[in-house]
Amino acid sequence: MVMKLFDSELNIMEILWRDGDTPAKRIAEITKEKVGWSKTTTYTIIKRCLDKGVIERHEPNFVCHAIVTREQAQEHETTELINKMYDGAPDRLIASLLGQKRLSTEEINRLKRLIDSLE
Repeated sequence: MVMKLFDSELNIMEILWRDGDTPAKRIAEITKEKVGWSKTTTYTIIKRCLDKGVIERHEPNFVCHAIVTREQAQEHETTELINKMYDGAPDRLIASLLGQKRLSTEEINRLKRLIDSLE
């Protein structure tokens, strides 16, 4: 089961999903550069991710490994959104998304293929 990941935790997960297994020290360098976090802040967020069981650490060098995939996190977040905002009805979410913008022919065809593959 994937737990709710907060934006700060997603910053850590994005690094691991993009770069693969990464030492905590390197994660701290990246977050300092990208979001201005101190090393202490980054290590606190890494600990939260460890406590939630979405990453694990390996020695030597406190290498962090994502246990939860990007797809699992996306599925969890989407399910939460559908349940919270659309009474659990995925078609309502899709209707809302489609009402927001004009789709290109390519996007419409991609959606048609996706729907066909689900039938």
